Amino acid sequence: MNLVDRGKVLQGIAQVREGLTFCLSLPLDMPGGTQLNPRRLPTQRFSTLRDGKSAGAQGFCWSYASENEALTDVVCDDVLLMNTQYSTQWDSLAHMGSRFDADGDGVPEAVFYNGFRAGEHVLAAAEDPAAVADWARFPGPDAGALGIDNLARHGVQGRGVLIDLERHVGRKRHAVGYDELMRIIEADAVSIEPGDMVCLHTGFGDTLMAMNSQPDVARLHATGSGLDGNDQRLLDWIVDVRLACLICDNPAVELIQTVGFGGQGQPMRGPRLPLHEHCLFKNGIHLGELWWLTPLARWLRAHGRSQFLLTAPPLRLPGAAGSPLTPIATV
Repeated sequence: MNLVDRGKVLQGIAQVREGLTFCLSLPLDMPGGTQLNPRRLPTQRFSTLRDGKSAGAQGFCWSYASENEALTDVVCDDVLLMNTQYSTQWDSLAHMGSRFDADGDGVPEAVFYNGFRAGEHVLAAAEDPAAVADWARFPGPDAGALGIDNLARHGVQGRGVLIDLERHVGRKRHAVGYDELMRIIEADAVSIEPGDMVCLHTGFGDTLMAMNSQPDVARLHATGSGLDGNDQRLLDWIVDVRLACLICDNPAVELIQTVGFGGQGQPMRGPRLPLHEHCLFKNGIHLGELWWLTPLARWLRAHGRSQFLLTAPPLRLPGAAGSPLTPIATV
């Protein structure tokens, strides 16, 4: 994202001709349930406590009249409990590392981008919250220099470029490799320059949106394409073209495929998500997932365009491994 400099911001602004905006976020309580990813709990909201009690029958509205009957203020206040990567999200550079023998002692270590080590630079939360006297000071997990707050401070605004995979392969489960991606880019006259924020439209997010927080997992697993993380030429292209980040409306940018090790032509060990390892761990390229790109993709297609102004800052959450967001495209 260091490639997104003042010049790229101006290039993005130059794409604004109509003054139309598109919200690129799913509702942040989607996908709904835990069927899509059992490790990520659904978004929940609660009423803010008042005098040590919940808001009760009045919902989350309350009045200062309890303090002074002359006061007329009525207040609504709530609390959010959310996995930072449950819905529309950014991955920080601490989201995915790798186990390998980084120091040559024969023992693999957990290492993240730029050599940051798990347990030394990327820290877990304290194991016993009850042992912490002041809950407000409870030491949560800390990704340090790789935390998503660093992306927030840098700012995420510049030129977005959309590649419409759905237009060419439909909404079937399909891994798009280098050759096919190049044909799609050429057919749609898509131009990608260093520092562009590249968005891949597969239609997955739109299919999910139509399910209204009741995901049909079998249908979703059969829906939507993704990049082929096992295609080395594709991985090389991601670096060579010097794109700033990769964004998709599916859950992982790459199509999650069955892992097989030790067969003919297969490595003896390796990552389940090779594109994640390649982008986040090896090259410091942020990934955005579960965005809602279909309305924007349809408008761009109808107007013969592929570029737009993208404004997509994560929350400034110190030390977090990811963040929800509500990105905006302006055309």
